[in-house]
Amino acid sequence: MLVHGLWVHGIAMALMRRRIARCGYRALAYSYPSVRLSLAENAQRLARFCRALSAGRLHFVGHSLGGLIVLRMLEETPGLPPGRIVLAGAPYAGSHAARSLCRVPGGRLALGRSMSEWLTPGGRERGAGRELGVIAGSLSLGLGRIVAPDLPGPNDGAVSVAETAVPGARDRIVVHVSHSGMLVSARVARQVCAFLRDGAFARPG
Repeated sequence: MLVHGLWVHGIAMALMRRRIARCGYRALAYSYPSVRLSLAENAQRLARFCRALSAGRLHFVGHSLGGLIVLRMLEETPGLPPGRIVLAGAPYAGSHAARSLCRVPGGRLALGRSMSEWLTPGGRERGAGRELGVIAGSLSLGLGRIVAPDLPGPNDGAVSVAETAVPGARDRIVVHVSHSGMLVSARVARQVCAFLRDGAFARPG
């Protein structure tokens, strides 16, 4: 199950979905209103979609905000089939760029309710005990550098590598790719497949 990030549609995951499908998975791209609904509301919608599936195992790949919605959904939805999680460029530990955008006129409205809810201080979901892998980007190109020129490095142009850290993650890898570039990167897709298959990312040797 591929879940996209802020301001885009499930079609943005099309290339990654095809590449993951070539690894032998039945890959689905889920769409949701990333700005209009809250994190909790989007998590509930994703849960309803997942419950309607017929699958013995159910893996999740969440890009950016999509990863946060996956984590919230899994914490609140018991009984789903087992599987692994890959978070790609997900600002688990907060978002310097998003906080900077909130200070711009109209920025909080553009950021939407889901991301704003995640930035509110409180608990952080960790995927309900599933094996979790984190992919971070280090190619600093993207909108985040415009709204937050002081974005700490290394970063992917929107999210810093440090912001992707999830305590207890089974594996984590940094790929030289931008935040949006993750969606079209063959290398990222290969790493997703490696973690879903082995519970670890592929490394030389």
